[in-house]
Amino acid sequence: MHSRKKCTKYKPHKTINKVKFEKFFYVIISTILITAFVLVSYITFPLNIQRGENSTAKRIYYVDHISNAHRIIIKKFNEKYKGQIEVEPINLPFDKFSTNERKELLARFLRSKSDRIDILAVDQIWVPRFARWGIPLDKYVDKEQRSNLINYAKLSCIYDGQLIAVPVYLDMALMYYRKDLLKVLPDYPRIKQKLDNSITWEDFIALHKRLNDKTRPFFIFQGNDFEGLMCIFVEMLASQNSLFATGDSLHINTPEARKALTLLVDMVNRYNISPREVTKFKEKQSYSYFINNNGYFLRGWPSFLNDYKSASGNSYICNNLEKAPVPHFEGGRPAAVYGGWNLVISKYSTKVAESVVFINYLLSEESQKTLYEEGGYLPISRKLYDDSLFITAHPEFMFYKTNLANGIYRPFSEKYTVISDVVSYYLNLALKNKMTVAGALQRAEEKYYSKSILLK
Repeated sequence: MHSRKKCTKYKPHKTINKVKFEKFFYVIISTILITAFVLVSYITFPLNIQRGENSTAKRIYYVDHISNAHRIIIKKFNEKYKGQIEVEPINLPFDKFSTNERKELLARFLRSKSDRIDILAVDQIWVPRFARWGIPLDKYVDKEQRSNLINYAKLSCIYDGQLIAVPVYLDMALMYYRKDLLKVLPDYPRIKQKLDNSITWEDFIALHKRLNDKTRPFFIFQGNDFEGLMCIFVEMLASQNSLFATGDSLHINTPEARKALTLLVDMVNRYNISPREVTKFKEKQSYSYFINNNGYFLRGWPSFLNDYKSASGNSYICNNLEKAPVPHFEGGRPAAVYGGWNLVISKYSTKVAESVVFINYLLSEESQKTLYEEGGYLPISRKLYDDSLFITAHPEFMFYKTNLANGIYRPFSEKYTVISDVVSYYLNLALKNKMTVAGALQRAEEKYYSKSILLK
């Protein structure tokens, strides 16, 4: 029976004022973000325009995390097309802009209908949301080139039956482990076999108890309130053959969701498998903590080693790291989230033809090799996965080729970014022991369906 609420407790004017304030606050934050983006695009990279260099070339503006690999490719492209096309990169580095911040910043900018952006990199899961601002690319990417795209990456580019984007590189979640620290165990070969075939979470916990090493962290993952936390949560659900969202509907208050979140919470607050600091970590912070504190295990992405192996003092640790699939629940299946970034051409661009030329250049085998060799980004070219010479030159590539089959997608939905913002917020509160597991999941579901603005 539902309890009755007294009418005197209902105060609509306060609710209305609160909603108005939240909307006003959100507009202010969005304005700050878009202003920052304009400053980045107009101040950081317009030097060639001011100097009047190469003025006959058509300039296209490309927004992405511009790594060293990207810079090499852009430099080669600009040399090849000198006097015709020039790419001006606008850098939104991962260590300064979170995934969520990049998403909101780009969305707000595109709503202004500015032609300043020509090409923008979007997370796989953003494609449904950004489709409204993108040019369908079916007629610009020929059949041969499309057939060369591996399906794991290509499927994320199709929305409403149209090719809205093209993949630039693929990502896949994995776990790194320190083989030198584990080799002290007499049955290391048996443990390695388990790890290499995706160890169960139950055996993973037992291994932590067996080592009983309080001098270094056992497992580092990304537990901050952001998309990275969603990835490990989605993996844990997929390991139980469960989906937390279908279309625009959220199904998070389930036994499978409670089991997944309970394990994450217990790893931090009960088993001491992961330090409390993980509740504040995004990728970069988690990587640095793992290196600086000589951790046993790290959940990460393929580009991790490329980012850290060249740094002074990291060579010993990086040379003793092995890759393994992420763990799974006993009785379940191995499941690793696909990541990666796709390229969209803005429908407000006045240089579509030139943008297509650059995108085709990024899809070339030469560029894809550079992205992998210089940045650790998994290629999207089918030919490279079948290239025996490439695999021989990069034997570690077989790990990815073998384990890509266990990859899983996050839900493709226009509302996914909203779902992610809400759910990650409450997952993080549970990790911090500020809410119970059941309370966090229930509140996340209620907040999503209330369609009210979530202020963090």
